[in-house]
Amino acid sequence: MREEVLPGGNTTGAVLIDGLVHKRASPWTATVHAVLRHLEDAGFDAAPRALGFDEQGREILTYLPGETIGGREPWPGWVSADSMLVQVGRWLRRVHDLTAGFPPPQGECWFAGRPMGPGLVVGHQDASPLNAVVDGDRLVGFCDWDTAGPSSREWDLAFSALTWVPLASPRDGSLLRGDDLRERARRLHLLLDAYGYEGNRGDVAAAVPQRARRQAEVIRHLARAGDAPATALLPIAELLDRSAIDVEALPASFWTH
Repeated sequence: MREEVLPGGNTTGAVLIDGLVHKRASPWTATVHAVLRHLEDAGFDAAPRALGFDEQGREILTYLPGETIGGREPWPGWVSADSMLVQVGRWLRRVHDLTAGFPPPQGECWFAGRPMGPGLVVGHQDASPLNAVVDGDRLVGFCDWDTAGPSSREWDLAFSALTWVPLASPRDGSLLRGDDLRERARRLHLLLDAYGYEGNRGDVAAAVPQRARRQAEVIRHLARAGDAPATALLPIAELLDRSAIDVEALPASFWTH
């Protein structure tokens, strides 16, 4: 069987064999597969379907056909298109609604370790442009569900806001002012409106820096354990820490619809 290495995959490399994705399994893979089957049973087709494991113990998933960023620089124009941001918000809302009260399998195991509980949803937790699959101007869905797990709606929304709005700080260290701030505020509320967010947007304001710092902690923890991909992401951890500080400095009016 010919294996075609798929682009991306900072944490677990993936290959395509006879049109199906094969990836190294983790302790939480079986639980994530239960989530994907739950979504499939609900008629949700904007996520891979779980097909079990191969003879090497790798998980098998259906392939979402479309374009991904891969290693391209600069990123394609669809990343900053309003129409794509709206689709991301609607996708997140659908996933959250379908997984609210998800009954986890016996012996549930998640990447982040938090068990499912009342009031939580199962978030993708990494629904960033790097994991988006796109067909023209249409969002096909998101791949790489390895870190999916229980959280509040705001916690999952926060990471997508960091990466899609984006609320992450500029990589060149520059400060956002004037028109740049107004544009990011506009895109933030476009995302939340598309999601149909009905809560206090101050809760999102609190979740974003917390999520940024937590993401940075995870990267550093994995790097200290010798994980090579995480070590390569250490500059991103620094960016996330700076983003948390910058987001906390935003005026209250930034979060007002």
